[in-house]
Amino acid sequence: MTDRKTLSLGSGETANADKTAGWNISEARKDKLHERARFNRRHPSEAHKRLWDLLKDKGVGNFSFNREVVMGSSVVDFACKTRWLVVEISGDTDADAKIEELSDRKLTDVGVRVMRFTKEQVMGDLEPIKDAIHEELMKPFDKPRRAKPEQTNFEDREFNRRGSTR
Repeated sequence: MTDRKTLSLGSGETANADKTAGWNISEARKDKLHERARFNRRHPSEAHKRLWDLLKDKGVGNFSFNREVVMGSSVVDFACKTRWLVVEISGDTDADAKIEELSDRKLTDVGVRVMRFTKEQVMGDLEPIKDAIHEELMKPFDKPRRAKPEQTNFEDREFNRRGSTR
């Protein structure tokens, strides 16, 4: 059993809950992340276009991927939400590598699996990438634990005749 952080969904209102609520991110930061994701979807690099052509329309193992997804405090390139898998294209600089390392650690701490490929790999033969992603999708994995909302202890509450609390 690994020491994995628990992802909290905030108030427990899962139907209408903000998807970033459990990550404790400010409203301003959320807005910037969503703007960046939107920009990245509208202006993909050649490597992103090529990998998206492989992943879209359930192209790998009949699993659905989304592109440029806000997860925590970062935007990931491609995410298969049902299998808690993220596929990323690595940046070119040392600064990119440090940011990617931090992002990967935050995601793996809550149970998201991260795969990284270089731009050169993506621009080359896609068959090994497709095989590696398919293999990872087929592996069993532990779904991230979510913090349960606090439940009221009804034994300690007093009720009046109409059933409401005093």
